[in-house]
Amino acid sequence: MKELGGNPGRASHRLSMASEREVYACRSAAAKMFGALPENVIFTYNATYALNMAIKTSYHGGGIIISDLEHNSVRRPALALTGDVRVFDSCVELSGEKRTIKILESIKRLLHGADMLCCTAASNICSATLPIREIGALCKNAGVRFIVDGAQAGGIYPMDLLRDNIDILCLPGHKGLYGPGGSGLMLLGEGVLPEPFIHGGSGVNSLDASMPELPPERYEGGTLSVPVIAGLRAGMEFVSGKGIDAIRAHESALAERFSKGLGRLGSRVRIFAPECCADGSIVLFRLSSQDPEETASLLDERGICVRGGYHCAPLAHERLSTGAGGAVRASFSVFNTAAEVERALAAIAGLI
Repeated sequence: MKELGGNPGRASHRLSMASEREVYACRSAAAKMFGALPENVIFTYNATYALNMAIKTSYHGGGIIISDLEHNSVRRPALALTGDVRVFDSCVELSGEKRTIKILESIKRLLHGADMLCCTAASNICSATLPIREIGALCKNAGVRFIVDGAQAGGIYPMDLLRDNIDILCLPGHKGLYGPGGSGLMLLGEGVLPEPFIHGGSGVNSLDASMPELPPERYEGGTLSVPVIAGLRAGMEFVSGKGIDAIRAHESALAERFSKGLGRLGSRVRIFAPECCADGSIVLFRLSSQDPEETASLLDERGICVRGGYHCAPLAHERLSTGAGGAVRASFSVFNTAAEVERALAAIAGLI
């Protein structure tokens, strides 16, 4: 903020040009990580904003297909557009190739007359993932736009727009990419050109009444938050340096340690870990004697930060049958340690 105070793309003086270089460096980092062109990297406030942009500009009157694991950031925009929202089965009780086949069969029954399929790459309440590459290939063959909510997957699981047949990938900056809150990305596949969602100044073709024809300026009306974008670039560089496989292995080991520790507490703790959850950083549970919100509050008093309730994902909670009040979610980070896991387990044991 001291050195890059210019508005990127709005002038030719050194401050503006320096900011523009920082912005492009972030576009390039995201493009490299997710297999996109730098100009197809669009900055947003968060994944919710990106998903609204993607869904609402891709809709042309047909059905919208979502999964039964979706966050409200997918469910609510879809329902705001149409009553024809079709939900496919995530088959969480299965695993491996058999699960993938069943998921694809569920989707095939919903494809006729659909505008788009929008689904999460990884659930935000458990460590379930969806076979994005296979779903993308199915959508491509059917001519259905494929939009992916990468909120819980970006920086943790490998994703590539071209390889995975993704038309639009939406990401938050503050989760697995370790950027600041209030940062997000919408990445477009090659040849994907939705209508603009925001209209205003872009620094390009100011005499025209319409937004520019090409990205990124086509979708970025108004001043970009350069300090936030700089922080997001730094976060992505951190992730690239550590390696997403190493990050996922660390987080998964902590989640497994935590889950096994909960299991030793006996029937007083219920763990929601469907068959498909082979690895991942999230453990969902509830104590038989407490409302999940109360459990989360009591753990906060003991220095343990978890979240109780429905986690903005009522469809997923219904699919996992968590019951009234939802459940408690523990989500592990690359910065968490085994010692912290043990401290959390001790705190939970003290609540029973």
